[in-house]
Amino acid sequence: MPYLDLNHSFNNNMPVFPGDGATELIQVSDVSKDGIANHLLKTSMHVGTHMDGPAHMLLGGKPLSEYPAEKFFGRGVIIDARGKSAADAELLSSVQIQKGDVVLVCFSWSTEFFEEDYYLNYPEISESFAARLVELGASIIGMDTPSPDRAPYSAHKILLNGDILIIENLTNLEQLIGQKNFEIIALPMKLETDSAPCRVVAKII
Repeated sequence: MPYLDLNHSFNNNMPVFPGDGATELIQVSDVSKDGIANHLLKTSMHVGTHMDGPAHMLLGGKPLSEYPAEKFFGRGVIIDARGKSAADAELLSSVQIQKGDVVLVCFSWSTEFFEEDYYLNYPEISESFAARLVELGASIIGMDTPSPDRAPYSAHKILLNGDILIIENLTNLEQLIGQKNFEIIALPMKLETDSAPCRVVAKII
């Protein structure tokens, strides 16, 4: 298949980060009764597959809506971190990362997406990994976990200060292990916000 969907489907039973409000996806009109179908969505920006921008954690940080469209396309690189509790810079020593690349980290954690453990015991991205990505000029990082790190969110801040956008809650990354040539399309909704829901697709070349 030339295209691989890396998103969780958004529905009314989406798990949310502890402390965030529950999502509501409500059908407000029906074709059979009203002639049209329509839905109302109430959600945090940080539910399901989404992208964090600098305004999420940096004072005066840029909102996602200010980025040009070309920021959301790039050559993909997959990092196999399966079985690890943390991804450190050593994992980057065996891969070639170019400026503008989209780096995806596969922990195989998306299998826990609807389990309580998903938000409690997820693996992390180390500060050294984040700092090395900034040095290499990566454009975006994505992972199949709810966050790169935990409070005080030092890896988040290193990445965002380095203008690396962050995609959380990806899935199907295992299917990219071993793929040498693929591109990533990661399009967030153009909302004037710190972060936004994002549709992420891998194009196998």
